[in-house]
Amino acid sequence: MQRRPGFPARLPGSGAPAPRPAVPGAGAGSPKGAGAGLGQRAAAATAVGVGLDSAAVRNRMVQKLAAGGITSPAVLQAMAAVERHRFVDSGLVNQAYEDTSLPIGLGQTISKPSVVARMCELLLAAESARPSGLGRVLEIGTGCGYQAAVLGQLAREVYTIERLRGLHDKARDNLRPFRLANVHLMLGDGMLGYAKGAPYAAIIAAAGGDAVPQEWCDQLAVGGRLVAPMAVAGGQQMLLVIDKTPHGLKQSVLEPVHFVPLKSGIA
Repeated sequence: MQRRPGFPARLPGSGAPAPRPAVPGAGAGSPKGAGAGLGQRAAAATAVGVGLDSAAVRNRMVQKLAAGGITSPAVLQAMAAVERHRFVDSGLVNQAYEDTSLPIGLGQTISKPSVVARMCELLLAAESARPSGLGRVLEIGTGCGYQAAVLGQLAREVYTIERLRGLHDKARDNLRPFRLANVHLMLGDGMLGYAKGAPYAAIIAAAGGDAVPQEWCDQLAVGGRLVAPMAVAGGQQMLLVIDKTPHGLKQSVLEPVHFVPLKSGIA
C-alpha cells in the first residue's frame, strides 16, 4: 500500500463566483463532516475555459436526478458540489453532465451520475448512517476519483483503493486540487479490502463480480451497509445491498446495472 496523502479541505475555483445551484431540499440533512464545507464552496465555483458555466449545468443535472427519484438532500448537494467535468478527458467535457458513463482509460469508465447518486443514497439509508452523514467508508475501485469526491462530501472519512496504477495516479492528480483532507487514496487489490481501516460504516464497489469477497463482509461494521454490483443467475449484474446485523448478513437484490468486471491483483 502506498502512504496515503493528506489533503486540507479546499476547492479550486477560477473566475468570478457564481450563484449556488438550487438543490431541492438542500440545507436539511446535510453532512457536517470534513467534506461538508467543500460542498458550499464548490457549488459557488464557476468553471471557465470549458465553454460552459459548470454551476448552471450541474444544477440542471441535479434537477434531473431529483426528478428521477433521488430524494436525499445531502446526496443532491454533494452531486451539485463536485465538478464532474474535472474528472473526464478534455474531449469529453461537453458530455460530463449527461447521465452516461464515459471512458477514463485502461478499459474503465466513470459511472453515470444517476448511478453514483443512487448508490450513495442507499449508503445513507443504512442503520449506521447518522444525521451528520456517514462515518468511515471504503470504496473499491477509485477509477478517476469522481465518486470518491462525492463520498468525501457525505462521509467523515473515505478510504478508496484502486488496482490499476495508471488510474490511481490519475485519480490522485484529479483530486489534488480539491484538497480533501478526509479522502485517502491507496494502490492495492480491492478484493482484499483494507483491513487497517476497518470496521467501515459503509463499503461501496465500482466493479461487479460473481460473489462478494468475504473480506468485505468481515470489514463491514455491525449496522453497516455494503452496496455493490454482483452477477446473479444467468450472468445479469444486479445492484446488491448487504446489511450487517447483530444476527448476520441481510441481502437485498435491487435493479439491474452494468459495471466493469471485478478483478484481483495490481496492474
